[in-house]
Amino acid sequence: MKAIIPAAGLGTRFLPATKAQPKEMLPVVGKPVIQYVVEEAVAAGVSDILLITGRGKRAIEDHFDRSLELEDLLERSGNTDKLRQVRAISELAEVFYVRQKRPRGLGHAVLCGAAHTGTEPFFVLLGDVLVPKNDCLPRLREVHEKYGASVLAVTPVEQQYVSRYGVIAGVEVEPGVWKLQDLVEKPSVNEAPSNLAIFGRYLLTPKIMEILPKIEPGRGDEIQLTDALRQLLRSEDIYAVTMDCHGYDTGNVLSWLDANIRLALETEEYGAALRDILEEILEG
Repeated sequence: MKAIIPAAGLGTRFLPATKAQPKEMLPVVGKPVIQYVVEEAVAAGVSDILLITGRGKRAIEDHFDRSLELEDLLERSGNTDKLRQVRAISELAEVFYVRQKRPRGLGHAVLCGAAHTGTEPFFVLLGDVLVPKNDCLPRLREVHEKYGASVLAVTPVEQQYVSRYGVIAGVEVEPGVWKLQDLVEKPSVNEAPSNLAIFGRYLLTPKIMEILPKIEPGRGDEIQLTDALRQLLRSEDIYAVTMDCHGYDTGNVLSWLDANIRLALETEEYGAALRDILEEILEG
């Protein structure tokens, strides 16, 4: 199965840090966010990945390319561990690139990959959403193979935050699996049909690529993927799966900080020392 990773957003919530650097290249414990996303796709058996980028995103392409000068320097200095890590990045998968020439929304970004995915189902992984445990995509595939439909990952959010996400309404057909009845893009707190928010991981049938060109710009004058999914729901079933693991919307500054702290605490290299620092801060 192929995967589309939209990574064309401007990262305005991180300005000025993202003025010249893609938000997807911001580090989380030594690796850029986009590398975690690509590694998650590879762990799920994806070997063909299309990254949707835009102006100012060249650093993403460079990151997944060979860096011969750096590799030569590491080899001559005998730093074999770093050399292995650097080479492994360029060998993760077949990575292709399409540029979204101007920000037109997630739906348009996915549509940019229509020629690449063809008539096959495909994954969509948002390039700034980090899911450390690699069990989300296999679960989406499992539900897709059972019901033959598109499947979305959802997660419960606190009611005051529903306006940040696409939110589903549905019926639970088995534990943690919902058959959708409706979707709403960034509803107000009073209009949200549930607190189950779509969280950056999708397995979509090719029918969505027939619908996206017909979608009128919606909220924010952008082509919303959620609007296309609502249209798809009229002709095909759609299911949602609640995520068992914790994910991070690293396009949000607080969530990016949260990801760095929590993942660093799990490492041998930084965990103990960071815990001491945090305890010192809290006690002070």
